[in-house]
Parts: sequence; structure tokens; C-alpha cells
Amino acid sequence: MANPTDLMLDDLKAKYAAQPSSDSFTRLYEDQEFGHMFSVLHKHLNQHFDAINDRAKTTHHYWADNSRDLIALIDELEQDLHNLKLAGNEVKLDPRYQEAIERCRPWLSRSGGSTVPDDFELIDVVKFEPVFSRPATTVKLKKTTMAIKLKMVGEGSYATVHSFVDPDYGIKFAVKRAKRGISERDLQRFKQEFEVMKRLSFPYIIEVYHYDEDRHEYRMEFCDETLRTYISKRNSKLSFSSRKRIALQFLYGINYLHSQNLLHRDISLQNVLLKVYASGAVLVKLSDFGLVKDQSSTFTRTQTEMRGTIRDPLVDSFKDYGVVNEMYSIGWVLSYIFTGRESLPAADNDVGRVVQKCAANNVEHRYQTVLGLISDVEHLDATPTDAPA
Repeated sequence: MANPTDLMLDDLKAKYAAQPSSDSFTRLYEDQEFGHMFSVLHKHLNQHFDAINDRAKTTHHYWADNSRDLIALIDELEQDLHNLKLAGNEVKLDPRYQEAIERCRPWLSRSGGSTVPDDFELIDVVKFEPVFSRPATTVKLKKTTMAIKLKMVGEGSYATVHSFVDPDYGIKFAVKRAKRGISERDLQRFKQEFEVMKRLSFPYIIEVYHYDEDRHEYRMEFCDETLRTYISKRNSKLSFSSRKRIALQFLYGINYLHSQNLLHRDISLQNVLLKVYASGAVLVKLSDFGLVKDQSSTFTRTQTEMRGTIRDPLVDSFKDYGVVNEMYSIGWVLSYIFTGRESLPAADNDVGRVVQKCAANNVEHRYQTVLGLISDVEHLDATPTDAPA
């Protein structure tokens, strides 16, 4: 059986191998294993930083497409460096570039372009030295045999979730463990959840790493909060632009699932998780795929209990469940993100109209694809009536 870490590294290298660099950046990196990846990222960062410096001296407006590209690049950069760290490959980003990213992050917008602050200090663009480095090209893992204490952080109908800090990496992971005494059917559903998540690869889907057949548990990346707790603790202070970024990450994750012919069927405020960084940035992670359904499959258990906490009142059985039914629970989650209320708002502003179109009583009037919904959310702007509860 292939090592999961090796598979992850192979996928990472293949992704960057498909992207061109240039001699001016390739020459800066002698790292045979990840040199091309570093040169590609360095090239893209320099292109954005040069353009931002030009905009800071002229119009103070950074174009919409470029803004979205830079936001995606930053997310991808952070995720890929994190994955390398999990695999034992520590990568350091030049402090000048880390600082530049943190200065750009607050004003970057996914729609309508971004306004470069009047007092924005020009970025020191590095062209003739590497900005990525590895302190060492080898690493020795402890591979400790000591028992690691688990802390329970969540519980569902047929599994519990615990957290622990891996002594090799010093990184917190989560363990999802099937409850003792659950039915064979639920245990099969639990295993299927892992298998589905294992074959998915997307920034807004939680990653899983290893299934233990003896313990009936699997390891996955740790997330700090559920969507419900994150919004409820910050509802009075969370800006519209922050809510919009969270909403779009959530929708990008759902759209990816649908592009893989999968329906989640259990979308709720508890099953949308967030990684919260010290800088204040957040990364949405979809989780809990125990009721996931392959749309291309003609087989559906008609006896499957509809456990989702947000359920479309127009569907009685999972046999009849489709994208338009998933759209109902998507609308509820969007409503909570933008308003902090666990209810559907009236269609008296743009957010309300988008949410109501997700949950329309006539399914033909609902969004038929998540892509159409994403387009409308990307065009949302803050109005006086968009204040949270």
C-alpha cells in the first residue's frame, strides 16, 4: 500500500511540474526536489508585487481578476507549505515577502477590484536571490512509541472527535473514532466517509491521512472552530467583507464536491469547520461526509435516515435528493454567515434575495448550480441593511 505522505508529495510536485517558470527564477533554486515549485511561486509573487507597486504609484486600484488570483495564490502557498511541513520538509519564506503578504491581505477583495491604501509602502521585490529556503534537505523523525493523550473536542451520532499534538511535528491533529456498538451499517458508512474524503483534494475540504482498521478511527487535520461558534463569538464585529470571504470559501468547497458528482446531504453549521490563524485569516473546511452520495451512482439506500440538521422540507427521501435540495441547506448556511441568525431572512436586500433563491418553495426557481450562486455572491456589496443581528 502506498504511503499517504509520498502520494501527497507526488501530487504536489506534479501540480507545479505542469506550471512553467523562467530561467531568471529557476537559476535561483538548486533544490532538486522542490526547486521548480519554489521558482514558480516566486515568479507569480513577483508578478503581483510588481503590479501592486505600479498601482500604488498610479491609480491605487488593483484589478479584480488579479486580486482574485493573488488571494488564491496566497491560500495555495500557505496550504502547500503547510503540507510540506506535515511531510517533514520545513520551508521558510523570506520575511520581506511574508510581511508583504500580510500587508496586502486586509485590502484584497474577490470582486470589483481592490483599493490599494494611499499610504501603502512599496514592496521590496526580490529578483536576484531566493525567497524560499529549506534549513535542511533531510529530517530525522522521532517516531515515538509513547502513548499520546487525546482530548475530546466533538461528538456525533456514530463517532467522536479527539485532538492530539503529534510529538514528531509539534502539530495538532484530530482523530475521528467510531463509537463502540454502532451498527455494521453505520460502521460501513464511517469507512466510506474516510474513503471519499481521501480521494478529494481541495483547499476547502478537510484532509484525512490514515485509517486504523483495528481501532475504527482515522486521522485528519485539526480545525479550530465550527462555523456556528466562530460567527456567534464575533457576530457584532465581523465585517461584511470577512463574511463574504467565508461564504465564498464555503461555496467553492461545495462546488468542488458537486464537480466530483458528490452530494454532501448533511450540510450544517456544525459540519463547516474553520482553521483560524494568528493573523486573523480563516480557512473554511467542509467535513462530515457520512451521508455523501455519488450522483453518478444509481444505487441509493431508500432506508437511509435523513439526519441533516438543515433539511429541505420539499424532499421526503434521500432517493429524491438532488442539487436543488442541497441548495436549501446552502442557503441556511449563507444566511448565518451574513446575518448571524439561524433563520432565513426576508428578500428585502441583496443577501436576502440570494438566500431566498436558494430556498424557494418551487425548486425550479432555486439556483440550479452552485456556480450560479457563486457568481451572485461575488457581486454582493455591503449596504446599510446588511448589519448582523
